[in-house]
Amino acid sequence: MPDFLAVADQFQLGMLDTERPHSLTSDLSRLANEDLPAAIELLRQVDRDALRTSSERAGLLVPLARAIADTIETGNKIFLCGCGATGRLSISLEIFAREGLLKGATEENVIGFMAGGDAALIRSIERFEDRPDYGERQLRDLGFSDGDLLISSTEGGETPFVIGATEVAVSISKRLPFFLYCNPDEILIENVERSRRVIESPEIHKINLAVGPMALSGSTRMQASTVLMAGIGFAMKHSQNPDGLAESFEKWRGWAVETVDWSFVESFIKAEAETYQNGDFVLYEPGEFGLTVLTDTTERSPTFTLTPFEREGEKEKPSLSYLHLAGASDGSEAWLQLLNRIPRPLEWGELSDVTNAAAMAKFDFSNAGAEKRKTRIGTRVQHAFQIREVVDGIEWKFREERHTISVPEGMGILEKNLLLKLLLNTHSTLIMGRLGRYEDNLMSYVSATNFKLIDRAVRYVRILLERHHGIEIDYETVTKKLLEEKEKLGTDEPIVLKTVEALLEEKP
Repeated sequence: MPDFLAVADQFQLGMLDTERPHSLTSDLSRLANEDLPAAIELLRQVDRDALRTSSERAGLLVPLARAIADTIETGNKIFLCGCGATGRLSISLEIFAREGLLKGATEENVIGFMAGGDAALIRSIERFEDRPDYGERQLRDLGFSDGDLLISSTEGGETPFVIGATEVAVSISKRLPFFLYCNPDEILIENVERSRRVIESPEIHKINLAVGPMALSGSTRMQASTVLMAGIGFAMKHSQNPDGLAESFEKWRGWAVETVDWSFVESFIKAEAETYQNGDFVLYEPGEFGLTVLTDTTERSPTFTLTPFEREGEKEKPSLSYLHLAGASDGSEAWLQLLNRIPRPLEWGELSDVTNAAAMAKFDFSNAGAEKRKTRIGTRVQHAFQIREVVDGIEWKFREERHTISVPEGMGILEKNLLLKLLLNTHSTLIMGRLGRYEDNLMSYVSATNFKLIDRAVRYVRILLERHHGIEIDYETVTKKLLEEKEKLGTDEPIVLKTVEALLEEKP
């Protein structure tokens, strides 16, 4: 408790757009249960607004596109850095680059990394986020050198890990790094000293893609990470022809949020939510979309405090969903199929036991792993959820539900995966709403595993107390009570709601 309170002023981020509740979605939890079509359309509207804003700023990405082309042409390397959702998008873009998105991309010259290394793709390693020195060390260990380009992305614009990597890049390479983020400059400069250093530095290129609050408060895996992934991705796609970037971005935006009919997701949401309510499980078979499906399923755990993907050899209960790469015969082959390269574990740091090669080997997405999961599940039913590329487009198939999304000519690996991200974010968010994993549009089940998330949980407690009970309690009092409740929190209990209850019990 004293550790957080001593530095709480550095992590009180409620003033940031990416942390504020969205004015359109305050009724989201009710709609998820009572009017699913309206909930789907509401999330689509928030995405539509965010992408329209980003499309209007596509010109800001032209210098990044030119820097990417120049880096490849001069024989240097491109590094993509992020943490959590932006870390997953960084690794995804690395792989998309090598699979045709970026001309000249190879395993040696395009390197994506995230806080905690490749192991963090599966289980969020939140405590890395607070360490700028870890960002510096990971970048150095990967071989960043003079002439190389660092592309950093942080939804909030304040992540210490990402800032640490960005600032050290300035001292190593004459090629100035790019820093992409989603909050207004003036708010960051006024409230977050580490962000102010970056924004005011003439040696760092800044690209601000602020799009306002997230559809689910603080859930930056949604709109913020979408626009960052789109921004960097389209800069890669158009590195050879930057003048076509804005038109290409707008063409994709129009297709994804204006043309594609999202209503089909309703039946899949109902079916998957019902599966979990019946005590059964889901096995995602993602076909060509392994990283995008993996990202959505693993990000459900920290957002909604779900059981994370279980590990072989550990006495852990099975996660609600898991991943199966049907073409892989064993775990090592599955990792190669997922990443299209050898995994990069971290063998150092205070959490090396969850970031090293041995830890990664415990996640088996192969055919053998699927068979072992049957044993863990026992008599419960496990339903396959297939998402795959077909001749007509992208097919979803789950239980009795089946739908094919038509993909027009010209939509490549980036565009398809971005659309799938939008749909899966909506799908999983509304499943969690039907399972009661958030209150209004607040993450009542948020996992308070680092300072930023502790602050987020404290804010949600205060908002709910005022919104539903007309009570205002000071930040320090709520923080102390929340940390007390955190110590005795049971399995699958919502820390926000437990703290609200405890504080209400103490009121005279």
